[in-house]
Formats: sequence, C-alpha cells, structure tokens
Amino acid sequence: MKTLILVAALATGGMALAMPARADVKAGVDAWSRGDYRKAIDEWRPAAIKGDPDAQFNLGQAYKLGRGVPVDLPIAESWYRKAAMQGHLQAEDNYGLILFDEGKRTDAVRWLERSATRGEPRAQLVFGTMLFNGDNVSKDWPRAYAFILRSAAQGQPRAPQVQAQMDQYLSPEDRQKGMVLSRQYEADEKRPQLPPEIAGAGTQTAIRGTDLPPSAYDPGARPAPLAVTPRQDGPKAPPHAAVPDAPRGRPTPPPRPQPAPTLAGNGRWRIQLGAFRDEGNARGLWQSVQGRLPGLQPYYVKSGAVTRLQAGPLASGAAATRACGAARTSCVPVAP
Repeated sequence: MKTLILVAALATGGMALAMPARADVKAGVDAWSRGDYRKAIDEWRPAAIKGDPDAQFNLGQAYKLGRGVPVDLPIAESWYRKAAMQGHLQAEDNYGLILFDEGKRTDAVRWLERSATRGEPRAQLVFGTMLFNGDNVSKDWPRAYAFILRSAAQGQPRAPQVQAQMDQYLSPEDRQKGMVLSRQYEADEKRPQLPPEIAGAGTQTAIRGTDLPPSAYDPGARPAPLAVTPRQDGPKAPPHAAVPDAPRGRPTPPPRPQPAPTLAGNGRWRIQLGAFRDEGNARGLWQSVQGRLPGLQPYYVKSGAVTRLQAGPLASGAAATRACGAARTSCVPVAP
C-alpha cells in the first residue's frame, strides 16, 4: 500500500471588512475600523438576528477573532452557518474551514468543495489533501493534484510543499491528468458568476491568505488526517476602505509566453523538478516535460533512497528561473 501524505497546517487570524447593505451594519463597520469592537457588535447583532447575512458573517468574525467578545468558536460557527445558508460566499469559505478545524469533516466536505471549486486557495489546499488521503471523500489523486496546483498558483504558502510530497507518489499519468484539470479549474474560476440573490452579496471582498507551518509526511506509517486551523478574515470593509477584487467577468488578457531558457554547454546551474523514491517516476516526469525544455538534459541524482530529477546545464540563476517557468510544474533552481 502506498504511503499517503501527512499534512499539518495551522493558520492565523486575519482581518477584512464586509460591505454592508444596511445603515446599522455600516455603522458597525465604521466602529470596527476605529477599533471600537464592542460598538460594532452592538450595531451588528440586531441586524444579524433579523437575518442580514453581512451582519451574521461579521459577528462570526468577531467571535472567531475575539474582538469585542471572548473567542467562542461554536458561536462563530453558528453565525457563519446562518450567513452561508443565505449564499454569503465568504461565510461559506469560513464555515467549511471552521467545520474542518473542529473535526466535523463529514459536514465540512460540502462547503470545502464548493469553496475550492470557486477558487478559494485555503479550501483548495485542505480539500485537495483530503482527496489525496481519502479523508471523508473517495481518493482522487489527479483531482487532488489539480486543487493543490491551483492553491500554489494563488500564493498559498505551503501548497508547493504539499505538491512536492504528492510528486513522490503520483504516476506521470495522474500528474498529467491533474495538470489538465488544474487549467480547467483556472478557466472555470474566471468565468462570470451568476448574480447573487442576496442584496449586497456581489460586492463582498476579503483579504485572502494564510500562514501555515511546514507540511510533513511519515514514510513508515499511515498518516493522520490533515489538521487545519483555518484563518478567518475579519468583517468586510466598505468600498472606500479596501481595494475590491477585480470582477470575475472581466476578460483576462492572454498570458505572455515564457522566454526560452538560456542554455550554455558549460553552465553549472540546474533546475530540480522533483524527488522520487521510484526512479521510473522521475524518468516518466522527464518524458512529460522535456518538450518544454529544449536543449536541456536530465540528471537523475541519487540521494539515499530518493532520486532527484534535475535538468541543465543553464548559464545563470536567472536562466534557471526562466526554465522553471517554462517547465510549468513544481520546480526550483539549483545553484552550482
């Protein structure tokens, strides 16, 4: 039985503000921005009880972060749920993550999958690892790899490490399927979204990101489930307080082609494309990427039981960086 990945991740609290749809919610956002958290909560609570999803989300953030009230994750979860059930997208993101953090993984799957499919990088990291490990979902390694690639592409700090771990176990065929799926997911994320049914929901913005400790895996034992304490953003800001995300429906300019790697017969720089316990997987990966790296040759570097796939020679660190961009897979420059 192949050893699966053990990933441990811990995220820290953050803050962003919500676009209010009512005057009392706006007053709460203003109070929050001044640091008067108690006043903000007093403004939001009546609106939240009446069903305003922005106010419900903001109360969830306050209880998650412990601003103006003691930290209380069950209460935060309940407010996230109320807003999520009304279609509040940021509440959906945080609700799935907090369910996962509290060990309610069966309940979390639905929300994490929705968020990951929509392009939320934290959810992509968590849900992708669940798919790889078969944690409350059926194992699907190509799909897992696709979500991790998308999370890494959006700057999730530990996603590249998880990707490198997956590279040790995926066949070239599964890896290629995952890369194709990743490009499909990226295109889906850029498609225009249907108009929200909730007033004000279409103007929500949030600061995304998280701070995760290094991932790890145990090659000698079945892994424990992925454990994530999700980062929850703070209440959302009005338009004048934050730069909104670019509309999803805006046409995306075509990507600029990567410059061809600068080759040098006597260069000493290389790039590393992966580390594998099975040398056959290293050779398989080279077969799949060599067409994107014309003029480079593979090096199968032994390090104990691991074979590192490197390619070169390259004239400089800048050339190695460009070659990594051309490879379009997990890659790091290797200095002489």
